[in-house]
Amino acid sequence: MTFALGHYPPSRPRTPSPPKYLPARLPATSHSDEYRSSIGGISNMTTSPYANSTPMSQLAWQASLNTTFAELTEDDHFLRKTSIIATIGPKVNNVDMLVKLAEAGMNIVRMNFSHGSYEYHQSVVDNARAAAAKSPSGRPLAIALDTKGPEIRTGLMKDDADIPINAGHEFWVTTDKSFAESGTAEQIFMDYSNLPKVTAPGKLIYVDDGILSLQVVSIEGDKIRVKSLNSGTLSSRKGVNLPKTAVDLPPLSDKDKADLAFGVKNGVDMIFASFIRSANDVKEIRKVLGTEGASIKIIVKIENEQGVQNFDEILKETDGVMVARGDLGIEIPASQVFMAQKMMIAKCNVAGKPVICATQMLESMTYNPRPTRAEVSDVANAVMDGADCVMLSGETAKGKYPIEAVKMMAETAYLAEKSIAYPHLFDQLRALTPRPTETAETLALSAVAAAIEQDAGAIIVLSTSGVSARLLSKYRPSCPIICVTRNQQTARQAHLSRGVYPVWYPEPRGVPSEKWQIDVDNRIRYGLRAALQLGIVKPEATVMAVQGWKGGLGHTNTLRILSVPADPADLDLHSIDRE
Repeated sequence: MTFALGHYPPSRPRTPSPPKYLPARLPATSHSDEYRSSIGGISNMTTSPYANSTPMSQLAWQASLNTTFAELTEDDHFLRKTSIIATIGPKVNNVDMLVKLAEAGMNIVRMNFSHGSYEYHQSVVDNARAAAAKSPSGRPLAIALDTKGPEIRTGLMKDDADIPINAGHEFWVTTDKSFAESGTAEQIFMDYSNLPKVTAPGKLIYVDDGILSLQVVSIEGDKIRVKSLNSGTLSSRKGVNLPKTAVDLPPLSDKDKADLAFGVKNGVDMIFASFIRSANDVKEIRKVLGTEGASIKIIVKIENEQGVQNFDEILKETDGVMVARGDLGIEIPASQVFMAQKMMIAKCNVAGKPVICATQMLESMTYNPRPTRAEVSDVANAVMDGADCVMLSGETAKGKYPIEAVKMMAETAYLAEKSIAYPHLFDQLRALTPRPTETAETLALSAVAAAIEQDAGAIIVLSTSGVSARLLSKYRPSCPIICVTRNQQTARQAHLSRGVYPVWYPEPRGVPSEKWQIDVDNRIRYGLRAALQLGIVKPEATVMAVQGWKGGLGHTNTLRILSVPADPADLDLHSIDRE
């Protein structure tokens, strides 16, 4: 039976697909109804997650999991909800390799501005856009600019030598620029002029990612007497961390400002802002981006104790968050990083803002074809914590197995998503949402609730800015969110939110008001057609359609329940006379 868009589908029973992955039944409980759901090639069978009007807890859901250890199929390829960010180095900076990475699962290209010239980064932008145009799937590919950020480094050693020192060795650290290129075993330069003012005897200074630990003994003017707590090497231009020390570095260096201008000129989709310590840092970045870069999303990187302490004020100001665990694991005790990660991800989930988990996720795949079991668990746990995106750094930038790393991350994230009790999670998020809610959020919440009740195959949302899609993602529906937009940048930025599948609609605006509903239905047809081609929705599936009552920003207030036509001809677009 074909169902026309714009009408409500009749109620009908659902026929589940044969399961391939079978979570074992729980021991006898009051939840006795069997529940089967099929998503692509993987199916679940367990007691109903919403039996007797009570959602199954996460613990009960996980206790029901079982696998047949079957390989994922091509039908499962695009069903992953969590986006993958891949750092691009010279080894993979060509169109063909970027196409392969995208087909393996890469959604966002990351440019690391701690390295490389503008000429190099321009080639990454150009190649990424060419790869998106060439990709067989036709999916948008976002571009992120990761700033170098304010940092502290040692100066040059005399003759650029590496000088070994033993534990207990004492020497001077100076901020006098006259010693910037003449470091010795007795004195080295650090480029933070206020260092003598912010540190104190007994405090620590970490050099080279904490490989060398120095303890402050005394301070004399612009010189600091330090003692090495372990044997190591003094080398040129090594990074410096000051744990438990409040620093007053500006949020942007002159280089960062020039890099942001490059990003605005090239229309990048998001900025990964390094070493953010306060909400004012985010405001300063917005000021530098200016009106031309106002649409660029700012994703703050929390990688120091100040950022963690000021997280609430930062979260209110930013568009999203990256839990950057590398420097964070030096600034705070490594044993506490997981607590900071879980706290920040949870707060982002409650606020409905995208959150990325990054650093050393599959680090061993930089050199090995298979990751460690701990690394795979790290990726899975980040997804189960609630991360919208997971990131690869050296694994793709310089690694021997970039394609394999992306595929491993994609498969792990997909299976981790299957381990989440979505109805229970929805109820938790709904209970934590402050009342009253804005109209757009009320509609998003209602659409996800309706999708649960209807066992919907998808939610399709028509969006200009992407806000409605982000709010739908906040409530974590188990079905995909198909975001249809005329704005190409909105389509690319939608990758930041979990479960959102962006579809760019190329037809121009300017539809006469009396033809507006035809245009709405055309966009829905276009989105469903793209979803069918990707295999993320099936014919005759029920879908929730979220739209506005008129065109433009801020008018989303309508929910329709539709059915995917069985006949492909019913998804043909209707012509619109624009005169």
